[in-house]
Amino acid sequence: MRLPIAKDGLRFILPLGALTLGFWFMGFPWVAGFFGLGFLFVTNFFRDPERPIPSGDNVVVSPADGKVVAIVEEEKDPILGETFTRISIFLNVFNVHVNRMPVAGNIEKIQYNRGKFLNASNHKASLDNEQNILLIQHGNVKVLVRQIAGLIARRIVCWAKENQTFERGERFGLIRFGSRADVFLPKNSRLEIKIGDIVKGGSSIIAYLPTD
Repeated sequence: MRLPIAKDGLRFILPLGALTLGFWFMGFPWVAGFFGLGFLFVTNFFRDPERPIPSGDNVVVSPADGKVVAIVEEEKDPILGETFTRISIFLNVFNVHVNRMPVAGNIEKIQYNRGKFLNASNHKASLDNEQNILLIQHGNVKVLVRQIAGLIARRIVCWAKENQTFERGERFGLIRFGSRADVFLPKNSRLEIKIGDIVKGGSSIIAYLPTD
């Protein structure tokens, strides 16, 4: 049976759990309570539940849990320099932070940019913040997904490698402690979301890719 916790979180969860128990048995309940709250917070943050993955042709699912904060047409995407529709999803510290593939396909390129740590909901985060971009070849269509670190986030984790093939909804990484995920879709894709919608990674359908 799979543990519903992201493996990258164990390095935080296990020490906090040990400190909580240690101080409790040594007779320091207030200190144990402090570390216990930290243990509960990081355990909740790194939770990684199973999700039902929608089937169907040309389906695009959300790469992350969170709130849709922007839907804009980008004249030049970060890798190809082409016109795409960007959907931005903001993750607060209480959302699941495991990222999932929006479409099935082959990872053609991964591009990491070291940067700042502005509030991830800020538009400038798209240009200035630490970020990791994946270019996915899905049939004849290219889709980009971007992980952006935020004001609190300090670590982007990407398990995917170039030339690796993924299924729709498959886990490919996470961002620690608050962040944003962007999806770049062909501009004639049919969107199924609007600004303000709450979505779940891997299970919420956010768009359908063009059929031609």
